[in-house]
Amino acid sequence: MPSDEQRRAAVLGSPIEHSLSPVLHGAAYTALGLTGWTYERIEADEQQLVEFVPGLGAEWAGLSVTMPGKRAALRVADVVSSRAEAVGAANTLVHRADGSWAADCTDVDGVVGALRAAGGFYTGHRGLVLGAGGTAAATLAGFAELGIREATIAVREPARARDAVETAERVGIAASVERLDRVALADAAAAADVVVSTLPAGALGERVAELATAACVLDVVYHPWPTPLAAAVTAAGGRVATGLDMLLHQSFGQVEQFTGLSAPRKVMRDALANATGNEIPLPL
Repeated sequence: MPSDEQRRAAVLGSPIEHSLSPVLHGAAYTALGLTGWTYERIEADEQQLVEFVPGLGAEWAGLSVTMPGKRAALRVADVVSSRAEAVGAANTLVHRADGSWAADCTDVDGVVGALRAAGGFYTGHRGLVLGAGGTAAATLAGFAELGIREATIAVREPARARDAVETAERVGIAASVERLDRVALADAAAAADVVVSTLPAGALGERVAELATAACVLDVVYHPWPTPLAAAVTAAGGRVATGLDMLLHQSFGQVEQFTGLSAPRKVMRDALANATGNEIPLPL
């Protein structure tokens, strides 16, 4: 039923000007008949987020949170979901009727949805994660939902993998850490059912050839496309999911938590595809 109730939502982060979240949420609200709803970009670092959220009024339905504020989002929340607690970060803040804020991490949905829809992956035993930042932590939580119980985390500096390892422990995954410049990537990929790269495009250099035979890869980079990793895996006949798939699938849960309505998935997918030049198929 169409509604002209005035409600606000936004995405917070820094830098924020290129965020595609307004494309997704705007398309969803229009399709749902929420004519009084708006969604905007707000430039905010961690400290600005902490100062901004408590002052928001009842007209605010929720906030999407991107870097660098995902850990700070937990600090302003009154209630934290189990998966946000496991990841140690939240990308979703929902303003509840009593004025409190609930934090969740739909980034986990993004990983699971991308691997299933674009990667054709449903379950396995072992995963390989390249990099150890916030996306790696969400990936490990997603692995747990997919039934994976062992993972190798390959990073440039093992000390930086502490947060990812802690997430793995919280979700019941046995994780080992390897130095990226020393690990035998071909062997690690062959032993893994799924590979997720959170590294910048081109970071692997010629070593992408060692991952080319991986059956399923999620490369969180989506611009420029294709990345060297995606091109190598595709040429070898593997399945590739992208960061754009992740963005799409994480947004469904946000829309549903903000509005209380089912996300219009096809409409949102088509809007995102159009906004990005229809370069990536974005299967549902």
